[in-house]
Amino acid sequence: MSSNIAIPGARDVRATLDEPPQETDAVVVACPPHPQHGGNRTDRRLVAVSDALTSNEDRPIACLRIDYGPWDEGRGELEDVTHAISWAGERYNHVGLFGFSFGSALAVLAAATIEIEAAIDAVAALAPPSRLGPDLDVLAALEELSMPALIAYGVRDTTVDWEPVVERAGELGHRRLELSADHFFVGQHESVADEIGSFFAETVGLEGRDRA
Repeated sequence: MSSNIAIPGARDVRATLDEPPQETDAVVVACPPHPQHGGNRTDRRLVAVSDALTSNEDRPIACLRIDYGPWDEGRGELEDVTHAISWAGERYNHVGLFGFSFGSALAVLAAATIEIEAAIDAVAALAPPSRLGPDLDVLAALEELSMPALIAYGVRDTTVDWEPVVERAGELGHRRLELSADHFFVGQHESVADEIGSFFAETVGLEGRDRA
């Protein structure tokens, strides 16, 4: 079941909440790719991850797919993600965070934010760039993560500079998932989503921290 949500805050942030048939105490906030390049909550990779989460019979997890507010060079969009996490945390005991490309950078940055860090059980980043701007450094944010993290990447990706992120994630002991794919994971959306869904099934609310 899906429903449209307006996320409270100063910016106009809309979202779709996908819920599994069974009752769940967990949700994953999903962040789309670059909004100036057409990225939004209907992105195929986000929808595939949502399908994998909500259809898992052993560990069903809801998914909140968001749209960002007006373009603000990443800063306002990061605010949008934190507001979505707050909304999710008020309604679910366990919260995970997922993003693709631009959205994956925001997911890592949000997960590293001190004010909300304790609210997030796990974070997964698909095709993350190393930074969005001088003050939005994904590599530095990796250093601050204390929850389980998965960095997934395509070895044929020439769109973003994922290599420094993958290298640093390995040095820090975070999980890495190498895929024979380009930036868009053409023809592999479901298989990638299954891997990410399995990661969240293992970490959100089970190995993750109980905030109830």
